[in-house]
Amino acid sequence: MQQYFVKGKASQEIEVTDKDTLKHMFQVMRLTEGDQLVLVFEDKKKRLAKVKDSQKHLLEVLEDLSEDVELPLEVTIVSGFPKGDKLDVITQKVTELGACALWAYPADWSVVKWDGKKLAKKADKLAKIALGAAEQSKRNLIPEIRLFEKKTDFLARLSEFDAIFVAYEESAKSGEQAALAQALTKVKKGMKILFVFGPEGGISPQEIESYEKAGALKVGLGPRIMRTETAPLYALSAISYVFELNR
Repeated sequence: MQQYFVKGKASQEIEVTDKDTLKHMFQVMRLTEGDQLVLVFEDKKKRLAKVKDSQKHLLEVLEDLSEDVELPLEVTIVSGFPKGDKLDVITQKVTELGACALWAYPADWSVVKWDGKKLAKKADKLAKIALGAAEQSKRNLIPEIRLFEKKTDFLARLSEFDAIFVAYEESAKSGEQAALAQALTKVKKGMKILFVFGPEGGISPQEIESYEKAGALKVGLGPRIMRTETAPLYALSAISYVFELNR
């Protein structure tokens, strides 16, 4: 059954106005009167609905659904600006794996440099990718996309989190493999977690110092060195195992 995110508060009757949603509902999926679908409103709750009038784009809410597929803790993934379209891939996959937000910033060793105009355009593109991935994976929310033009603005947000983990290549090279597993045993449901990943060039010593001053823990992600677009997927999978599968 198709799922769509709807802006605003839930009501008994909904008129769909978003152009992209309209196109997908009535042109791609060819929904017609009586067809059922799932709507997710801004309260992050799912509701079963049906098409009431396909010409006027009216939907009728039938009942509330109890399904909640979100991770039991809030995980924000942050990446130093990577090259090419890697951030597109990261956005899609971390959405499917349960991240509540994806942030990115101009790391010391980022090769790409994006100004405010390019960042706004990129953020719009990533928001659409996150929306599609959230609908496909039946999420209860669409992850927040935030691209920082200045590193200092990102660093100023570190105090908002209950725990900060930094995926550090040097930790993996030195053979450290237990820090993340041990740290996750101390993480509680409902906590806000920040997981930091560097760009292709890695994380600079100055950045590591800034993170450690904020209370961050350096962690390795196993014995193999992963690409910048792979590491966040490993981390979210590990978190899912601990908090969703290993009950």
